[in-house]
This record gives sequence, C-alpha cells and structure tokens, in this order.
Amino acid sequence: MPERRIRVLYDEAAIARRNEEMAQAIAASNPRDLLVVAVLKGSFMFAADLIRAMHRTGLSPQVEFIHLSSYLSGTVSSGQVEILRDVQSEVRGRDVLLVDDILESGRTLAFAKDLLTARGASRVSTAVLLEKPHKRAVNIQADYVGFECPDYFVVGYGMDVAHSYRQLPFVGVVETDDQAGLPGI
Repeated sequence: MPERRIRVLYDEAAIARRNEEMAQAIAASNPRDLLVVAVLKGSFMFAADLIRAMHRTGLSPQVEFIHLSSYLSGTVSSGQVEILRDVQSEVRGRDVLLVDDILESGRTLAFAKDLLTARGASRVSTAVLLEKPHKRAVNIQADYVGFECPDYFVVGYGMDVAHSYRQLPFVGVVETDDQAGLPGI
C-alpha cells in the first residue's frame, strides 16, 4: 500500500486515559466470574490495554477471542456476520464483557451479544473504543464507550484498511489528496 498521511484523531495519551476510566467503570459494575471476549481482529490492541487497566483495578478476568467479520476486504459492511473463529471457553453462568474496536452498524456486536446470551451467559456487557451513533442499523448500545467518533473511516490502534495501519499507537484518519481543504479532514 502506498504511504499516506494519517491525521491523528485520538492520541496515545487520550486513549490510555479512557481505558483507565472504562476499567474503573467496569470494576464498579462488580462482574462475577468475568470472561472478556475480544472481537478480532480490530480490537486486539484496545482489548489488551483495557484488560491491563482492569487488572490495575483489581479485576482478574479470563480472556477469550472470537473472530467475526462483516467487512471482508472492503471498507463497507456486507451486512452479514460470519464466525471465523469461535470462543472456546464455556460462557454459561458467567458475566461476559465483549470488547470491540468500533460500534457502527451494530450488526457484529449484536450478533456476538446474542450468541453469548443464547449460550447462557449471566450478563453480556459491551465495551467499544469508538462509537458512531448515527450509523446504527440494529438496536444496540454499548455499555462502555471510549469516544464518540465522527463519520470517518479510521485506522490505527488495531484497526486497518486492507490489513495496513493496525500497528499505529493512535486512532487516525487516512488523508487523501481529494480531501485536502475539507472541514475536519
């Protein structure tokens, strides 16, 4: 992929502060037998930092992963959620925290929440780094939100475009020549 300019939307320090604040709120909810389920691939950096912040609050969650996709290689959701890798741990009777990078259409998060609820989880709550509330296609609200995100296609901090930019320690917007001079770009 050719090198492009990335404009920082949320920097490392802001993300770290929100992770600590969300971890405190999660701990205050008094989860029991907590299982954190990170939705791959985009949430891996957020989930790792949030879990470490949760540890600092005294929580000791077990950690699992589910790999879901509705994007494939594009930048627009296909509308169909597919399980690429399923959770291996038993969820019945447990409090589960689903961790995802971004809540946009809501299809992926709603699918995962319904799946874990159907498998007998006592409580399924959700934490997302970013939320685009005006893009919702299904009725779901995240319990814990890092930032309300403008309607940009964002990269970094685990999120990608065509498998690039996941390594960035911040969330940013890929700038293109045709965006030059536009407000907020």
